[in-house]
Amino acid sequence: MADKYDLRSVLAELKQLPGQYHETDVEVDPEAELSGVYRYIGAGGTVQRPTQEGPAMMFNNVKGFAQTRVLIGLMASRKRVGAMFHHDYKTLGQFLNESVSNPVWPQMVTEAEAPAHEVIHRATDADFDIRKLVAAPTNTPQDAGPYITVGVVLGSNMDKSKSDVTIHRMVLEDKDKIGIYIMPGGRHIGAFAEEYEKANQPMPITISIGLDPAITIGATFEPPTTPFGYNELGVAGAIRQQAVDLVAGVTVDEKAIARSEYTLEGYIMPNERIQEDINTHTGKAMPEFPGYDGDANPALQVIKVTAVTHRKDKPIMQSVIGPSEEHVSMAGIPTEASILQLVDRAIPGKVLNVYNPPAGGGKLMSILQIHKENEADEGIQRQAALLAFSAFKELKTVILVDDDVDIFDMNDVIWTMNTRFQADQDLMVLPGMRNHPLDPSERPQYDPKSIRVRGMSSKLVIDGTVPFDMKDQFERAQFMEVKDWEKYLK
Repeated sequence: MADKYDLRSVLAELKQLPGQYHETDVEVDPEAELSGVYRYIGAGGTVQRPTQEGPAMMFNNVKGFAQTRVLIGLMASRKRVGAMFHHDYKTLGQFLNESVSNPVWPQMVTEAEAPAHEVIHRATDADFDIRKLVAAPTNTPQDAGPYITVGVVLGSNMDKSKSDVTIHRMVLEDKDKIGIYIMPGGRHIGAFAEEYEKANQPMPITISIGLDPAITIGATFEPPTTPFGYNELGVAGAIRQQAVDLVAGVTVDEKAIARSEYTLEGYIMPNERIQEDINTHTGKAMPEFPGYDGDANPALQVIKVTAVTHRKDKPIMQSVIGPSEEHVSMAGIPTEASILQLVDRAIPGKVLNVYNPPAGGGKLMSILQIHKENEADEGIQRQAALLAFSAFKELKTVILVDDDVDIFDMNDVIWTMNTRFQADQDLMVLPGMRNHPLDPSERPQYDPKSIRVRGMSSKLVIDGTVPFDMKDQFERAQFMEVKDWEKYLK
């Protein structure tokens, strides 16, 4: 049988790639310092400059957590994600699209086959305290508290006919209490929680932390690509060509990911809410993907924790900086796949590739590479932009470019705006649409005519494609192709 695929097997492979992994034994404080250090080393994304693309980091000496390691930045490079998936980083959107269409569903395993349950701490233990068991870092000194930023929540509807996995920001509030932000209308878990709340029943869930990137990236797919009740662990199984192992919870009637490093079990409590910054009163939550501190939510849903389980041998707490390149990989690549799926159905062969760049945090911006074959294709590029908006309501800006433009090179993309674009005719503005509430410009006082409530936005299409009938006037300078150019560097 093939070796079991999990975070540890991925890290063993990553260590063989130069410059992609680094570990340190220097002591680091999980409160703000750990994220502060990684900001310089490899965060990227929309993080305040200076930052850069760098290796994934393992901190072996975490203050207050003698036996725990903290991993950060595993997915904070698209090229690294490509290497971990054994796939060209430029076509990861297509690869994930294929994975959604050909899922490998998860499988149940026995307790003996679940390293996540090697050590079990129950809430009934006298000294139980999640804040001492889980080395959740605090991103900045203003944060509402320590956050689980890349914990996969697994839950089901009441009759157990549908299950889902999603990732949410979760703050440790007390020794057995977590505040969870479930974006209204945005996630299947939220629909399940509403069902339980209406029945005034606690909803059993598990939170798995320390996972391979196939699970964490696969889990971020959303409707319409993965419809209500579609369990995204099937996507992860397809990416890695091995089913995800699940095991029965120790204290709740729900499944957990058997090869995770940590699992938290508990219940989303019905009709109970908590102020996110109840312990700090900073008014802030944590830095979110657009690059700004999120406002503390006055009424988060509450998870009552019943157990923490983890591996015996130096378990790995995994963390993500909200505005980092890691978020771009987790949110952006599945969004690219979702857009490709919809445009392939509607206008096959016209959108060659899609990239959601760091400038939009993986969610707010898409660059579409358009192929126009004849004059009947003129205008199809704008149709593609509208399809992108319908595939993903949180998208705000679409840039359309021709097939001779490298969508992964922002200088090349912006070049099209300077040489293939006239603002008076190549801009489309779509006012009064729904968008992502974490964009701070989406508030009524910013634009009272179009934004009635927080989370609405005007959307923008920048059409940087050349009109088909003028194509010959926009041919790029053609250089000699030299196949063996690298010999001049030896």
